[in-house]
Amino acid sequence: MTTADVAEVAEVFEGLYGSAPEGVWAAPGRVNLIGEHTDYNDGFVMPFALPHTALAAVSRRTDGVLRLHSSDIEGGVVELRVDALRPESDRNWTAYPAGVIWALLDAGHASVSSGADIHLTSTVPTGAGLSSSAALEVVVALALNDLHELGLERQQLARLCQRAENVYVGAPTGIMDQTASACCTHGHALFLDTRDFSQDQIPFDLAAEGMRLLVVDTQVKHSHSEGEYGKRRAGCERGAQLLGVAALRDVAYDALDSALDRLAEDEEVQRLVRHVVTEDHRVERVVELLKSGGDTRAIGPVLTEGHASLRDDFRISCPELDLVVDTALDSGALGARMTGGGFGGSAIVLVEAGDADRITKAVEEAFGAAGYTAPRTFAAVPSAGARRIS
Repeated sequence: MTTADVAEVAEVFEGLYGSAPEGVWAAPGRVNLIGEHTDYNDGFVMPFALPHTALAAVSRRTDGVLRLHSSDIEGGVVELRVDALRPESDRNWTAYPAGVIWALLDAGHASVSSGADIHLTSTVPTGAGLSSSAALEVVVALALNDLHELGLERQQLARLCQRAENVYVGAPTGIMDQTASACCTHGHALFLDTRDFSQDQIPFDLAAEGMRLLVVDTQVKHSHSEGEYGKRRAGCERGAQLLGVAALRDVAYDALDSALDRLAEDEEVQRLVRHVVTEDHRVERVVELLKSGGDTRAIGPVLTEGHASLRDDFRISCPELDLVVDTALDSGALGARMTGGGFGGSAIVLVEAGDADRITKAVEEAFGAAGYTAPRTFAAVPSAGARRIS
C-alpha cells in the first residue's frame, strides 16, 4: 500500500459522494501459520497479518442512509437504510460492511444509526483463505469506532465483526480472522488463545534466518457459508458433548487415545476430534520452537503434520492443495500445508530463501501438467494490523 493508493481511494470517494472523506483506514488479510479449525473449539491459533489490505474511505451521514461502493465489484453505489438491516437478508458483498453496522447497533452503539458513505477497495485475494471478508469487516468497524468515538478496544471490534459474519452474513466462522486483522503487529505472529482472548506477539522474522514463507493461492474458490464448514463445526460440537467437555480444547493431548476410544462408534466425529486436539498441540509446539531462539526451520515438519491432519482427519483439502504440498516437499521445502477454511484457497510453503524461485517454478509446472489453472505465489511478510491512514 502506497501513498498513491490512499490518495486514489480518497479521490474515488469524492467523485462518488461529492465531498472528501473524513478519513481513510486499512485492515489486512491474514495467513495462518498453524492452528486450523481450532478457533471455534476454544483452542489456539497463530496467524499473522499480510501486507495485502482492504482500504476504506468513510464519512458519517445524518439521515440513516448507508451508501456502499467497492472498486473491486462491478456496479455502482448500493444504498441501504440502516433501520432496515436484517440478518441474512443480503447475499451480496454488501452484507459484510452492512453487517458491521448492524452488529454495532445491536451492541447498543446507537450513533452509527446516522448512516455512512463508504468506498472500499482491497488487495486481499478473495476466496483464497486469506480472510478478505474479515479485512472488509474490520476496516469498516475501525473507521466507525474512530469517527463515532465509541472507545472500543481492538478485541472488542474483532468480536463484533465475528458476530456480523456469524449472524448477519450467516457464516459460522471462528474469531481468528477478525482478531488477526485487528490485532496483529509488524514482524510478529499472533499466538491467540480463543477461549480467554489472551494474546502473545511472537517475533517471526524469517528473512533474518535466510528463509521465506510462500503463499500459494490455488485459485480454487471456497465459501465458508456453504454447508461443509458448518458440518465440521457441528461435528466438533457433538464430539465435545459426547466427551462431556465444554469444548474440544478441554481434551488433553496425552488423554487423546482414551477420548478416541470413547468415540469409537462415531468414526467421523472421532476424526474431527483427533485433528483439533493434535492441532492445538502443534500450535503449542510451534510457539515453543519460536520462543526457544533455536532454528526456526524446525517448525517445517510441524506444518507438514498439520496438512496431513487436515487432509486425512478433517478432510477439507483438495487435489490442488495436495499437489502444492507434495510438489513443494519433493522439491526440498522445509514444510508445507494448506491454510484457511479449506476446500480450496491457499497453501503455505516454508523454504530456504535461495530455493524460493525453484520451488515456485516446480509447483507451477506441476499445475500445468495436471491441467489446473496456474497458481498465484507470493512471499508472506508479517505486517501491521488495522490502522487509520489519513
